[in-house]
Amino acid sequence: MEVGGEKGEGEGESVGEIDYVFKLVVVGDAAVGKTQILARFARGEFAFDSKHTIGVEFQTRTLTIDRKRIKAQIWDTAGQERYRAVTSAYYRGALGAMIVYDITKRSSFDHVARWVDELRSHADSSTVLMLIGNKADLAGQRAVTTEHAAEFAEEQGLYFWETSALSGENVDAAFQWLLEEIYAVTKRKALECEAKSELMMLRGTKLTVLSDEISALKKASACSCF
Repeated sequence: MEVGGEKGEGEGESVGEIDYVFKLVVVGDAAVGKTQILARFARGEFAFDSKHTIGVEFQTRTLTIDRKRIKAQIWDTAGQERYRAVTSAYYRGALGAMIVYDITKRSSFDHVARWVDELRSHADSSTVLMLIGNKADLAGQRAVTTEHAAEFAEEQGLYFWETSALSGENVDAAFQWLLEEIYAVTKRKALECEAKSELMMLRGTKLTVLSDEISALKKASACSCF
């Protein structure tokens, strides 16, 4: 599947230039690096003096997948408990979500199951979920093994990547993988809707049978076939 991307594009794009807009949300405990991951993906930046997100913020990046222009609208949610009622409202309509934990902080991984449950309670059942173990550059301080996280992700039906917002390792790859999966789901839904529409049209079609055709059908029904 062809994938490409543009960072830091302006907001002056005309609607006609975009084929799809995919809403994503990034969730997880405070200080796991959600804002830094998003900044690395959207603008190729990392800020050492980054502050905690208050409420919800969002950034965008436009990519090309299968020759379709796709704008990823990514919502960065605050991890603090006091913002939970506000941020959960932004899960609705999300086609994909990243649940981020810090590989050096065990408690942030222990809380992942709660974040998954919350997403599944508020988001659509077809929302694509991805588990992200951030701060892979601090492997020497690791508190959560890759194997344990991968096993958990498999049990929960999540895609899994380890990233480093600092170095940029796997950040683009993880987002592009998630967007590819969302695109695949979107295409499948479109095909299903098209098939249902065709079926409804067939059901609503009135068939006209001529009198000589009726006679032929009656003769045929009277025959026994062995």
